[in-house]
Amino acid sequence: MARNEFRFFLSCDINLPVTFKIERLEGKLSARKPPDSADDCNIEEKKPELYVESLLYIDGAPFGLPMRTRFLSLGRLESGGPSYCWNELITLSTKYRDLTANSQLAVTVYDVSCGKDEELVGGATIHLFNMKKQLKTGKHKLRLWAGEEADGSINTNTPGKVPKEERGELERLEKLVNKYERGQIQRVDWLDRLAFKAMERIKERESLKNGSSHLYVIIDFCSFEHRVVFQESGANFIIPSPIASTNELVTVWDPEVGKVNPSEHKQLKLARSLNRGIIDRDLKPSITERKSIQRILRYPPTRTLTGEEKQLLWKFRFSLMAEKRALTKFLRCVEWSDVQEAKQALELMGKWETIDVCDALELLSPVFESEEVRAYAVSVLERADDEELQCYLLQLVQALRFERSDKSRLSYFLVERSLCNTDLASFLRWYVAVELHDHPYARRFYSTYELLEESMLKLGPSANSDEDGFKLWQSLVRQTELTAQLCSITRDVRNVRGGTQKKIEKLRQLLSGLLSELTYFDEPIRSPLAPRVLITGIIPSESSIFKSALHPLRLTFRTASGGSCKIIFKKGDDLRQDQLVIQMVSLMDRLLKLENLDLHLTPYRVLATGHDEGMLEFIPSKSLAQILSEHRSITSYLQKFYPDEDGPFGITATCLETFIKSCAGYSVITYILGIGDRHLDNLLLQDDGRLFHVDFGFILGRDPKPFPPPMKLCKEMVEAMGGAESQYYTRFKSYCCEAYNILRKSSNLILNLFHLMAGSNIPDIASDPEKGILKLQEKFRLDLDDEESIHFFQDLINESVSALFPQMVETIHRWAQYWR
Repeated sequence: MARNEFRFFLSCDINLPVTFKIERLEGKLSARKPPDSADDCNIEEKKPELYVESLLYIDGAPFGLPMRTRFLSLGRLESGGPSYCWNELITLSTKYRDLTANSQLAVTVYDVSCGKDEELVGGATIHLFNMKKQLKTGKHKLRLWAGEEADGSINTNTPGKVPKEERGELERLEKLVNKYERGQIQRVDWLDRLAFKAMERIKERESLKNGSSHLYVIIDFCSFEHRVVFQESGANFIIPSPIASTNELVTVWDPEVGKVNPSEHKQLKLARSLNRGIIDRDLKPSITERKSIQRILRYPPTRTLTGEEKQLLWKFRFSLMAEKRALTKFLRCVEWSDVQEAKQALELMGKWETIDVCDALELLSPVFESEEVRAYAVSVLERADDEELQCYLLQLVQALRFERSDKSRLSYFLVERSLCNTDLASFLRWYVAVELHDHPYARRFYSTYELLEESMLKLGPSANSDEDGFKLWQSLVRQTELTAQLCSITRDVRNVRGGTQKKIEKLRQLLSGLLSELTYFDEPIRSPLAPRVLITGIIPSESSIFKSALHPLRLTFRTASGGSCKIIFKKGDDLRQDQLVIQMVSLMDRLLKLENLDLHLTPYRVLATGHDEGMLEFIPSKSLAQILSEHRSITSYLQKFYPDEDGPFGITATCLETFIKSCAGYSVITYILGIGDRHLDNLLLQDDGRLFHVDFGFILGRDPKPFPPPMKLCKEMVEAMGGAESQYYTRFKSYCCEAYNILRKSSNLILNLFHLMAGSNIPDIASDPEKGILKLQEKFRLDLDDEESIHFFQDLINESVSALFPQMVETIHRWAQYWR
């Protein structure tokens, strides 16, 4: 769209009802005067119970019937929230096309808590069109005129707009926030967070300074794709062009596109009438209908059901109650806005065959808003053991975004389970703490963090340990203190001029001198990566720095058991995406092992301790680029550690089998997750033949390289298996196909976990969650049976091996690494 182009709708063309939302009341209510009769109202006992009445005025005369919100009392609200918050959508019978330029909305607040007669709190009016004859949209703050009913006359006595001479910094900032929410101010995440924090401080300062006694009502008007300009019906100032005789296409905007067809909706309501419940209870599907139902039950959780499919499942809901897979699909059919239908659905849910944990995760997705449904999902999760729960913990924390309240059944469940398991407690605390940087949901996550802290501090010593809840919480808090010190060390090391060696010397100097307390802790600290391991200090002589732009620290910690563990600490890099990928690798490794297929994967531990910092487990290994540079081939490298003159290619059969299996495992996993930017520097090999991948900056199909192959399988890896014609390469392809079919069986679980991450700030998901999940779904090829999928995957392997483009890119990447 050109910079000076102004696109708009005409109000006379919009055949939609006037809609707005009464959000909340701000300010402090003045003390209510007690009535003459003590029997009418006890001021000490009763709290104000308010409702808002809104009435449309056209050219100074009331138009239509007044609309009222529900009654709201202070005692029914959550702690810490606004005083009175309705968040109620009001739809008037009047349509936008019927409005005139002098249309006003009159809003009056009443208190019904004292006696039989309602008491007038105050009123205000607002024009629906501004001075430029454009329809007002977004949030508006109306100042109430205390004790006066809203006046809808043309020259109103109760204008809700604050007079210019009384406007201050707060009013200016609120106007800017309104523009920001309407998309008229560009969003810059890091700058927005700073700005909102500064605004909160200003708001607190102004409220303390002024001590305003005014009451305000916040109203949110409906927004449209373009501005709406006032125009009377019939006054067409744009002369329509004559209809051309040629076959020219004319685009006509239809405001009813996508709306519910009234006749179809009526038919649907009749078909779903609760009076049919007795008839439906005995209905059995025919052979054709049964096939259709089975086809629907095989749909992935990401697929939206059509109207016919929903109607089919609803019709045979009673006969499907023994089929546990059908519950999630049935709940998608329910019209939750219909109170009676929702009530019947919840009754059936309680009698349904208990679903699997995998399906319970689907019920925690943003698709399901019913608190009863989400509570049912949590009750199913209670059956999972701690090991399984830890596999899903990252997603369950993200699912807190979709809950209806800050302290939900899910948050209580996560805290309760964490109190019995140190690993769960440590990881839950970190997962929640990292999300405190997410401004819109900071309060939600802080509430869970606070609940965990309060619950743990009340915990007494356990049967297995003398450590009570207070000591356990302190040990977890010291993890944060440790990471803060490591951040400080990283900054100091980066500021050192010179090469990597000088930075390593500075690191060891800091650990031995100014920060010597880090070499021997006063009390052991639980390792953030493995909470059951107690670390007692850093060994300076065995700590180093990687040659990289961010200069990650490689630290060796002493453990309380007398051993040591190596950790990589990174500052300046968002590890949440790596954390998610490694969690998926760990989960897939578990799924494969449950089917007796161990592919010797290396799901090393990753923990994001902030939005730009984190820890990784250090695995002794070398990159393929370094191995090929020093040993010319992978086989020569493995011969050095596991030689066997009688074995295949001069190495032990066990070592070669480990290499083949790990290659197969990561080939399948990187294909499914769409891992991009694969090169010989982020493919690592251990001495025992285990190959694994690191650095997951691109996932779900994103790749900075042109023409990426479906899988990263370089010719050196194939040569290490004896070439494309060898029996070992054939075995590799067999492992790939077997692993692919096993993971396809758990596609619903993996898709549900990614769906729960839809609201996260992980770059490759946040950019377009729906598209990313659909890409993931495509990789499973759920349209194929097991035999067809084997042929499909073998073709993928052949395509990747024969790809020529990656070989050229590898050379360019090596040059870039050399000159870094």
